[in-house]
Amino acid sequence: MSGLLIAGVVPEDLHRSLEQDFELSVLQDIENLDAWLKERAVSIEYAVTNGHDGLDLALMAELPNLKLISCYGVGYEGIDVRAAAARGILVTHTPDILNEEVATTAILLMLSCYRNILTDDHYVRSGAWAKYGPAPLSRTADGQKVGILGLGRIGKALARKLTVFGAEICYHGRTRQEVAFRYYPSLVEMAQDCDVLICITPGGAGTRHLVNKDVIEALGPEGTLINVGRGSTVDEAALVHALRNGALGWAGLDVFEDEPNVPEELLEMSNVVLLPHAGSATRETRAAVSALVSENLLLHKKEGRVLTPVPETKYLS
Repeated sequence: MSGLLIAGVVPEDLHRSLEQDFELSVLQDIENLDAWLKERAVSIEYAVTNGHDGLDLALMAELPNLKLISCYGVGYEGIDVRAAAARGILVTHTPDILNEEVATTAILLMLSCYRNILTDDHYVRSGAWAKYGPAPLSRTADGQKVGILGLGRIGKALARKLTVFGAEICYHGRTRQEVAFRYYPSLVEMAQDCDVLICITPGGAGTRHLVNKDVIEALGPEGTLINVGRGSTVDEAALVHALRNGALGWAGLDVFEDEPNVPEELLEMSNVVLLPHAGSATRETRAAVSALVSENLLLHKKEGRVLTPVPETKYLS
């Protein structure tokens, strides 16, 4: 039976389903890695991880017969795909499945910021409504100008859903696309013109702190920043500073730079809505992701091919 290393956090139901076809090893359960490598390294042909945990390059080098790394999720910045490709190792991910849920989460964060959902909930539960009368007025979420940073699969799903709210859509990315929305070559200029900036970009060195102090301050004191992409995209220190001093009005965050650690300052702010990287965390979506991870692994084991290789290793499939 082929050996499979689970190198990152994935659901327990995926563990159970893979046990039927592979001999599993779970990295976090290995007490003596050196001893395990001597005994099991040559048997490991497959690995499963997620985009955040990835697969350590040094560990990858210790697995001489590794054929495929199956990533649970769309992003795969934690995997050195160039090193994998150089060794002929396929890398797969789970695109498209998450699109609708992550787009919906972005809108939920936007609505929460605009309509004071969390603060109004607390207003009722604390007895303030009965004691002081109506809560302070919120803002309308309808008809806002929304800038999307990253008009990929999720970004397009988001743009479609935002039309229900009469949003004026624009976008910034590496290249202009054949779409009806206005393209901004400059992210700062887009932020200056927008009411809301929604970030849906992959992680990695190329997007680190793309949303920096200049972009955040360009949104301004009436602006709202939503991030459902990767925490590394936003300069978190600059964001905290802007929210604290009024340079930025609101933020809705599903991702953070050092997950699961969230800056203490953000936890104390009433103009911030926080989620635990739950953009796609529905039972239905996660089950579909697990199914695709398994399908890629089993198809490769039986036929040597996969359904959803990452672009960098597609030529190997």
